[in-house]
Order: sequence, then C-alpha cells, then structure tokens
Amino acid sequence: MLFFSYFGSHVNDMGPENDTRISEFLLLGFSEEPELQPFLFGLFLSMYLVIVFGNLFIMLAISSDSHLHTPMYFFLANWSFVDICFTSTTIHKMLMNIQTQSKVITYESCIMQMYFFILFVGLNNFLLTVMAYDPFVAICHPLHYMVTMNPWLCGLLVLVSWIMSVLHSLLQTLMVLWLSFHTVLEIPPLFL
Repeated sequence: MLFFSYFGSHVNDMGPENDTRISEFLLLGFSEEPELQPFLFGLFLSMYLVIVFGNLFIMLAISSDSHLHTPMYFFLANWSFVDICFTSTTIHKMLMNIQTQSKVITYESCIMQMYFFILFVGLNNFLLTVMAYDPFVAICHPLHYMVTMNPWLCGLLVLVSWIMSVLHSLLQTLMVLWLSFHTVLEIPPLFL
C-alpha cells in the first residue's frame, strides 16, 4: 500500500502542473509473520541495551578515573557518546514499529532521521580519524606528544569533527529535499 497525499494541480503560465506531495513512506519490515515479531523485538531491544549500557559504562569509567584523562580516552569517550546517538537514531523507530505494528514514517520524520543518521555516521568517521592521529603523534613524535596533544587541540579536533559532520549532513539532507518521490514509497529494512 502506498501512502501519499495529493494537494491538487494548478495552472500557471506554463500550463497544468502536478503538485503531488509525499506525506508518508511505508517501511518494509524484516518479517511479516506475527509469531516472529516478539523474537525480533527482544533481539533488537537486547542489542540496543547492550550498546547503550556498554558505551555508558565506558564513558563513566573514563570520567571517574583521573588516570584515564588522556587524549586517547577523551576521544574514546566522545566516540562512545556518538555510538549511543548513532544507534538511537534508527533502532528506536524500528522497535516502535515492531511493537505498534505501524509501518509508516512521515516524510518529515524520514528526513530528520536521515539527517541525524548521516550526522552521526560522519561524526563517527571523523572521530576515528582523529583517534588515529593520537597514536601517530605518540609513535612518530614521542618527545613532543604532551605538547602536541594538549587539551586545547583535542577539544578543537572534536569541535571541527562536529562542525564538518553537521555541514555534511545538512548538505546531503538538502540535496535529498530536492528529489521527488512519486513512484517508490517503500523503504527497505536496511535503514529502519
């Protein structure tokens, strides 16, 4: 079943034009069988909870132990936070769809979910790059490590990662807004 709303057509100087606007998409699930839904819900909920609590534990351990207040663990704590956000971007909608048996997502929610998905995937990649810079400095310039990897530079690297991710995600989302969706309104289960 395809979901869309029709806002009519109007006549302008160029002739009649179709102003069909999409308001909802249909999310295709992993399985249509009702007896598998509780299993899928339990499986994804348990994976989600392991990811969230594992990353929260990492962040708590880093913040509570003063020996771990080094650049490497600063980047790891930021990466754990981004991992929680990245996972929460998609899994919560999938769990809600499995529980409520509703398979629709509004156009605005889809765009917003796509924005945050791209934001946190990009931020994940940028933070991994920054995390690779830390051992590079430690191995190639061991005597200058503490001077080079000072707290100001670490904060700047994370801030630049955030800014680049936000701009990249905004660019990608704005490009998608220019697309028209008239025939394919079903989204496969890869990005629920």
